[in-house]
Amino acid sequence: MTRYARNGEVQLAYEDLGGAGGEPLLLIMGLGTSRFWWPDGLVEELVRRDFHVVAYDQRDAGQSTHLAEAPGGSPFAALMRRSAPAYSAEDQTDDAVAVMDAMGWGRAHLFGHSLGGAVAQRTAVRHPGRVRTVTTSGAVPGDVKGLRVLRYVQLARTAAFTRLRHPETPEGNLAMAVAVARLLASPRQELGEWDVREFVEREAERGLRSFRDPKAESRQVGAKWNGGALGAIAAPALVLHGEDDPLVRVAAARDIAAAIPGARLRIMPGVGHFLSRETWPLYAVEIRALADLAATGELTRS
Repeated sequence: MTRYARNGEVQLAYEDLGGAGGEPLLLIMGLGTSRFWWPDGLVEELVRRDFHVVAYDQRDAGQSTHLAEAPGGSPFAALMRRSAPAYSAEDQTDDAVAVMDAMGWGRAHLFGHSLGGAVAQRTAVRHPGRVRTVTTSGAVPGDVKGLRVLRYVQLARTAAFTRLRHPETPEGNLAMAVAVARLLASPRQELGEWDVREFVEREAERGLRSFRDPKAESRQVGAKWNGGALGAIAAPALVLHGEDDPLVRVAAARDIAAAIPGARLRIMPGVGHFLSRETWPLYAVEIRALADLAATGELTRS
């Protein structure tokens, strides 16, 4: 059931995915996508490992507030602007905390994928008292600004997204989702309708269509971070990255792990940017291990 948290004038759609009584875990999805792109199988793996899992739609995505009146433009133009076109990256971190407040969570584990990973990192910097652990997957360093982000991005693959053209029909939306998943997947993976149908059908029930609003995506990626460096993160951290990620270079994960004191780095062979089924138990095991080590105080910090 969809619920709403509020950060100022922005409403944030969120959903309790199960595991009540377990340790609070907030999922933050990436650019242009709704919370429905978190696979059921991954959520089930996390719930089985004693997490209470909640996911939300970032502003300008899913059922959360879309700032249609704010300027958009291309993602590259948004990166080059000196000021945020609609809101700041700090606002995005405050959104995560607003969802935690709505759940009555004083502190939570954070797991962010892609852009959601950058938001998770920044939340750990800006709101250190609210974060138990922080895990990122397929993310760029959250403290890298402007065009310097591009050093971590596979530009040819990014350009391929702009060429996708599918009609806005049920069949076209499914074809679009399949095309996006294939662009995000490892070259070793074969993805088809069965890998994305659950996401598309859940969005369709609510009148949603991911990857259909480039102006909103530009506002998300153009949000400027004016906060501190990743070295300020005190929470135990885990950096996950697919070795075959065709969108974000592995160097991004290495730099995140190097910047956060004591961070654990796991590079997954044969894994791309898409959260495919072979990653689900691996990621859940790693996140559980991080939480357990944090609880016992056995993490080695440098």
